[in-house]
Amino acid sequence: MLAFLTYFFFYPALGLLLSSIQTQDSRGIIGRPFTLAHYARLVNVELYARVLWTTLRISIVTSALATVLAYPVALVMVKSRPMITRIITLIVIAPLIVSVVVRGYGWQLVLQNGPKGMLNWILMTLHIVDAPISVLYTEAAVVIGSLHVFFPMMVLPLASALGKIDPNLEDAARMLGAPWWKVFLRVTLPLSMPGFVAGFTLVFSLTAGSFVIPAILGGASAVMLGNLIEQQIFVVYDWPFGAAIAVVLVGLVLAVNGVSMWLLEGRRLRRPE
Repeated sequence: MLAFLTYFFFYPALGLLLSSIQTQDSRGIIGRPFTLAHYARLVNVELYARVLWTTLRISIVTSALATVLAYPVALVMVKSRPMITRIITLIVIAPLIVSVVVRGYGWQLVLQNGPKGMLNWILMTLHIVDAPISVLYTEAAVVIGSLHVFFPMMVLPLASALGKIDPNLEDAARMLGAPWWKVFLRVTLPLSMPGFVAGFTLVFSLTAGSFVIPAILGGASAVMLGNLIEQQIFVVYDWPFGAAIAVVLVGLVLAVNGVSMWLLEGRRLRRPE
């Protein structure tokens, strides 16, 4: 297994890192001299810096919304009767069977700009709006699509963590006079932190590295790092700059995972024996 990971993971990753600090000449040949100009270009050029911040913003917003929406669903899954739990689990997992491309184009039909879009048709039929709203090809559309695609990655770890909480602890808090919101904040939320951290990390990592949903729903106004990598390598043929963007993307994901592991380890160390 170590040899497999070394050859198929660490060796390509090392090659990617090496390409990101090399120079590409006019003939397209990559080699020396080594430089960090590609990383500086990503930060200093306004267009590329905007893509970086857009990726961070969409990933954080999607993860936060997934957390808020996943807690009620996970609580119902854990505390309901077995039949309801199985039905909700099936509803949560079922979208994973459908291709991301198909779901992306489905949301494109729903969020279409114009009176023929399903969302605009419903809003105008109910007289909520007088004119069609523009949602498609915006960051909001990417957040909606990403939330639909990666929502199960938040619900399942959270439900697993909530299922391990002793219900007697919540009952004891209620018997001592704590209202439901205080029971959740002081008992349920702290004990479910492992599932919360794991789900948040998964949703953030998958959203930050996504390509299909931003390409279908984001258009030119919500380009993310995955789309920028594809443009630099397959359109511009700037392999070193594309490799530098990929290294930054991997670094962001690893940083979030590192912080998550640090939080979980700190929580375990503080837990009384």
